[in-house]
Formats: sequence, structure tokens, C-alpha cells
Amino acid sequence: MPLKNPEVVSILNELIETCENGIQGFKTASESVENPSAKALFASRLPNIVRGESELKAEVRRLGGDPDQRGTIVGAIHRGWIDLKAAVTGKNEEAIVMECERGEEHAAHVYEDALQKDLPLDTRAIIERQYRGVVENLERVRALSKDSSAEATRPAATTAPRTPESESRPPA
Repeated sequence: MPLKNPEVVSILNELIETCENGIQGFKTASESVENPSAKALFASRLPNIVRGESELKAEVRRLGGDPDQRGTIVGAIHRGWIDLKAAVTGKNEEAIVMECERGEEHAAHVYEDALQKDLPLDTRAIIERQYRGVVENLERVRALSKDSSAEATRPAATTAPRTPESESRPPA
């Protein structure tokens, strides 16, 4: 039997909180990294999350709820984005990307938990569509994470010291 509206509203408010944390996390990350690819990725994902949050708020209102009342995580620090501030403070871009990855992993779990519930079909359709967006965010951040890890482990280009003999030799 589908959940009653107050229970659905509580689940939706938790998803709204997750969106708010994602918005703040991606905004902070995009403002804090120098890597143009990372900056562009974080900034490009923001409008989708903002749109999703608005859609969830509208669904809460449609169900007779108040989107300003938080669900089960009232006053709690979002576990997925908790260390982003520390990474930003240290200006460690690899750590910032890793924290964004953790944040999106947490968001995916929150959406997966919501989808385990017996939700009304209209609400389920919204959450399923948004979940696909969260998974896309996660995949893109993971790809960025792999790219930054590969760059960090790539040896720097070295050049042999120039000597009079080497300058007179033809290139090999």
C-alpha cells in the first residue's frame, strides 16, 4: 500500500536537503578549483540540481506539505559533503574532487533508499528521473577523479641537461 502523504513529504524533504547540499557542494567546488575541466563540470551540473530541488518542492506542495520542514536529517551535517570545506581550505584539488565524489555517492544512496519505499507513481517517476541525474553526476565526477589521479601519478617530463656535445648531435 502506498505511503501516506506525510510520509512521502518527509522523504521528499530529505531529497530536497540532499539537493541543497549538492548545490552548495558543487558551487563551492567550482569556485575553489583551478582545473578548467573540473570547474566546468561542477558549474554545469548546478542548474540540473537546482531544477530538481524546485521540482521536489513543487511535489511536496502538491501533496499538501511544506518544503521548508526538513525530513529525518533536520539539523544534521550532510555526511556526504562534510569534508569539502577542509579540502577547499587546503586548496587540494584532488581532495575537492574526491569529496564531490563522496557527496554524490551519498546522494545516490538517499535516492536509492527513497526508491525502496512504496511511493505514489507520480512521485516515484520524479525520483527515478532525478536518480538517473545523480548517477550521471557521480559517473562524471568519478571520471574527473580518475583523470586527476592519473595526472598526479604521471611523471613530470624531464629533459636531459644540455651539453656542448648534445647540441651538436643530430636528433635521434
